Amino acid sequence: QKLWKKKIAIIGLGYVGLPLAIEFSKKYQVVAYDKNYNRITELLNGYDRTKEINKINTKSIKFTHNPKDIESCNVYIVTVPTPVDKKNIPDLSMIENATRMVGNCVKKNDLVIYESTVHPGATEEVCVPILQKKSKINCHKDGHKRENYFLCGYSPERINPGDKKRTLKKIKKLVSGSSKKSLLMVKKLYKSIGIDTYSTKGIKIAEAAKIIENTQRDLNIALINELAIIFDKMNLNTYDILRAAGTKWNFLNFKPGLV
Repeated sequence: QKLWKKKIAIIGLGYVGLPLAIEFSKKYQVVAYDKNYNRITELLNGYDRTKEINKINTKSIKFTHNPKDIESCNVYIVTVPTPVDKKNIPDLSMIENATRMVGNCVKKNDLVIYESTVHPGATEEVCVPILQKKSKINCHKDGHKRENYFLCGYSPERINPGDKKRTLKKIKKLVSGSSKKSLLMVKKLYKSIGIDTYSTKGIKIAEAAKIIENTQRDLNIALINELAIIFDKMNLNTYDILRAAGTKWNFLNFKPGLV
């Protein structure tokens, strides 16, 4: 299908999904879904509790908590959270539930993209089987001759919450697909709204890259937090020290904060 005929469903309207819905709505029909009724009500009233969006044009997006409203879409982008439980084991229940809902709607030639942070293999080994079971349609693979298939891709979010400089369209986006055709469609879709992309050789590579990005960030912030505690005990200003250290050409400019 032509890109300009796409009708896009964004599943999950947190700090990742909402900015994505806003950008896509400038060029496509968008249905923005969240299971949280209060979140939908707030957005319909123009209020974003994540403070990522200052002004929301409710006329260009259909905000809904009704799964039936996404049935007419042909692109589904899943941006739901993937937290860990009390034992620090990944909780995939939200992404699995979202996948079941999408699977009930997926039709021939539809495109499903995941942006959630998951372990390598989750998209193809957890999500795709659910989509295939619910839709009774196979996911497209290279060499797939049959016409009855859907396309699947993975493009991890890189939003930095609260950062007004590195916004969605200013961050290069990783894109991947279950096949060359899937990858091409994912790449074209994001490029059509002005997002620069980098294609990986497979979905697992993109999933693993995202894990590394998060791990590197978390380790560095945790280290600076520990140093800040030490400097505070020594009555030294952590930010003065970081500014001094930051004059070295290869110093990594991390600051104390939440991990």
